[in-house]
Amino acid sequence: MGTRSGGGRRRSTGATRASAVAATLALIVTGAACSSSEDQVPSIGYAIDNVVTSYNANTVDGAASGARQAFVRVLPGLSYIGPEGTALSDGDVGTAATVPGETLTVAYRLNPDAVYSDGVPVTCDDLVLAWAAGSGRFGQFWAASRAGYADIDRVDCQPGSKDATVVFKPGRAYAEWPALFGATALMPAHVAGRVANVPDVVGAVSSGDPDAVGRLAEFWNNGWNLVPGEADPALFPSAGPYRLDSVGESGEVVLVANERWWGNKPGTDRIVVWPKNSDLPAHLDSGDLDVVDVGAGAIDGLSPGDGYDTVTEPSRSSEQLVLATGGVFAAADARRAFASCIPRQQLFEDYGHPGFDRASGMGSGVLDSRLAQQDMLIYPTAAGVANGRYREPDVDAARSALSASGQDSITVRVGYLAPNARRAEIVAAIAAACEPAGITVEDAGAEDWTPGVLAGGAVDAVLAGTAGAQGAAGVDSVVTPAYALASGNGTNLGGYSNRRVTEIADQLAVDTSDGSRLNLTTEAENILWSEMPTIPLFAAPRATSIANGMHAAVPNYTIAGAGWNMDRWILLR
Repeated sequence: MGTRSGGGRRRSTGATRASAVAATLALIVTGAACSSSEDQVPSIGYAIDNVVTSYNANTVDGAASGARQAFVRVLPGLSYIGPEGTALSDGDVGTAATVPGETLTVAYRLNPDAVYSDGVPVTCDDLVLAWAAGSGRFGQFWAASRAGYADIDRVDCQPGSKDATVVFKPGRAYAEWPALFGATALMPAHVAGRVANVPDVVGAVSSGDPDAVGRLAEFWNNGWNLVPGEADPALFPSAGPYRLDSVGESGEVVLVANERWWGNKPGTDRIVVWPKNSDLPAHLDSGDLDVVDVGAGAIDGLSPGDGYDTVTEPSRSSEQLVLATGGVFAAADARRAFASCIPRQQLFEDYGHPGFDRASGMGSGVLDSRLAQQDMLIYPTAAGVANGRYREPDVDAARSALSASGQDSITVRVGYLAPNARRAEIVAAIAAACEPAGITVEDAGAEDWTPGVLAGGAVDAVLAGTAGAQGAAGVDSVVTPAYALASGNGTNLGGYSNRRVTEIADQLAVDTSDGSRLNLTTEAENILWSEMPTIPLFAAPRATSIANGMHAAVPNYTIAGAGWNMDRWILLR
């Protein structure tokens, strides 16, 4: 799949399907052809409900930020996440094909014309760096997730080549391999090598040179952080239709057409990504925002009205509380006590389905599984483990469990990226319900929130989406949420450790049979409802507003966000 296309004006039903996405290329072309150049708006504003603090969406902090949404068409990969939540191949970047044999082996061929905006070719060195960072075999990298990359035995790559052969470990045929090396996963290895003084990145990784790899990791972890007012093009080259032009004082990310892009020219030359800390309501009033992709009710005062088509839908992100496994929550009894006083049913009624009602599937009720999503065949059985428990506050059960933990009363500080009106109201509702049980809940939302606050002890729980993300999150998979509970994984923010749950995550990664996935997910839920490292609430609802006259903007209720095809956007006035 080479060039990507999106839909025309948003349907009022909010349903997004792959066929609708594919059918709109003619609309884009026709709309552009029938208008004069004066009709097209030269710059489009795109608002997200997260901050963009890093160019690297693969670190723990970067993954929780809005980097994935901002740079999905700046740092493309061999696949991207479409509106259905699954990985689709991106032929503009290259091709991938399995090689016959007992062990999963994938041959990658990068596009011969693929080149970064600084003139350096895109090569297999970039795949080697991505694998090294995510593999887990080099402890210096602070990668968000090892899913899939830890299953790779080696990446055969001649430095500077356009070809690579990825060989997986025996028995570790990672089922979702097409999603590996996808959009925002490939970082420019030549930049990391230059700054870290490692001329041969492939050689350093292959030999396991600890000093060289350590220098690479130090840059990979921190070297691509974004600072308002600064954007050195030597550090941030692009391999996509857009390149990073600047970072404004309010944190806005300005993207412009990449002159070296080898594919179809972007529909609009300039995109400005406005983060949540840039006063989005003011920018809406000023006419700066044309596509708004935020959690429903998250940004107080942000209400696009006439001139926009707005649709609210359940997303593939699970709104949840991630609990610490130390401090007041060191004992599972304390975590169960907190779960016992949370009004999950009322929270769903008040915040889980704004503007829509579903009889079944996504967004149809309280979420009773951490791994399975509500439209999956395995969901009813996996969710049945909860057996209706923890839906309504049970003060007696909460007090009993708290006493069993050796504590008469506790204070729970709940953190999240502020401001977020919906999450603030959820915390307030939980506080009111838990107070009679001797559990004081404090709102610890902060504008400088980072994922490390939970492990660092600054808060006791985090209110977040799948894998701890604060904005758009989730894909159509049980693997991503399973690894967020696996020992040692970067997205396991609470530091939860259970050997069997980790084994289940590893098994889910390679076993795709319905029966196995049903049994494994159900087994995991039995453990998780007992040990309570997280408390699922509901499928996070998201609101997408698209300005009238916009062509090709298609909501994407996954980790990719609405910007998944921003290079096709055209706004006509």
